[in-house]
Amino acid sequence: MIREPGMSVRLKLTLSYAGFLMLAGTLLLGAVGFFLLDYQDRALEVMPVVMAPSGRDLIKDFAPDAAVVMLLLLLFGLLGGWILAGRMLAPLNRITAATRQASTGSLAHRIELEGRDDEFRELADSFDAMLARLDAHVAEQRRFAANASHELRTPLAITQSLLEVARDDPERDIGELHERLRVVNARAIELTEALLLLSRADQRSFTREPVDLSLLAEEAAETLLPLAEKHGVTIETSGDVTAVNGSRALLLQLTTNLLHNAIVHNLPEGGTVQLRTTASATSSTLVVENTGEEVSPERIWTFTEPFQRGTERIRRDHAGVGLGLAIVKSIAQAHDGTLSLAPGVAGGLRVTVRLPGGSMLLGDRQDVSR
Repeated sequence: MIREPGMSVRLKLTLSYAGFLMLAGTLLLGAVGFFLLDYQDRALEVMPVVMAPSGRDLIKDFAPDAAVVMLLLLLFGLLGGWILAGRMLAPLNRITAATRQASTGSLAHRIELEGRDDEFRELADSFDAMLARLDAHVAEQRRFAANASHELRTPLAITQSLLEVARDDPERDIGELHERLRVVNARAIELTEALLLLSRADQRSFTREPVDLSLLAEEAAETLLPLAEKHGVTIETSGDVTAVNGSRALLLQLTTNLLHNAIVHNLPEGGTVQLRTTASATSSTLVVENTGEEVSPERIWTFTEPFQRGTERIRRDHAGVGLGLAIVKSIAQAHDGTLSLAPGVAGGLRVTVRLPGGSMLLGDRQDVSR
């Protein structure tokens, strides 16, 4: 937006200070002149007229001195106002300089305004916090873009290699080539859909509606039951009505991703997965806990990073694209919730999703277990 040039805030404050000082001086001198004239009237009552000065003489004698005083007040007001305005606006100048640096893409600069707590200090601290969040977000986005480019390049490079092999070896088995191309293409599609889902969750472009987390847990368990049987994992679900307001599709994806990870990253045989839903007056909680190898607390924080699969825990089949917990984290945050990870008591991982409670128009349901 193009604006016409105008006076600076410092000049406006200076003129305001000088104007108020001149007004105060005028009122003060007017009061002195009034008292002098009143004194002159009272003096005429007690002394001869020839000995008392006239009102005109008083004004004539008083006016030059008053003019000098007003001029001095004007100069003092302009000079003092300019200095005071500069000192008052110095923090704002630092904030403006930091804003200009941020507009050029430099987010590492911080104002770090010293002094006692006041409006400018609060503004500077808020701006520093915003810069820190933006810096972390930009770094995360760059990391994500680099990882996504790498992950998408892999299936494309494999596809190109298979096509080149087929071109150089016309007698190669076409059926085997088709099958390998189908697997690679399916992985590329899965990764693309995961990226789109992650973007949708980050943008919060969904309609909220009443959802029962316990029903979603049951639905996810039924869907992934064949995968659990294949890996020898037992799924146990428990909980009563756990209401939240959000997107049913996204929350189902959240539950499915957690259950899928819990099945895949489990013991080779005899593993279990527990899905529990609980509700309180203000929040609804989904807990997914599985058995498995012990996980060090130092490695847990990396699991929610995109494309961090945890190579020590991963299986060859159904490995996913490395976005499972990243999608869960984004969906939870999009619903104003939190995601926390902790090592299981006897190995494995315990994942807790806590969401704000919502209203549920469904009938009461008894505890269920499988």
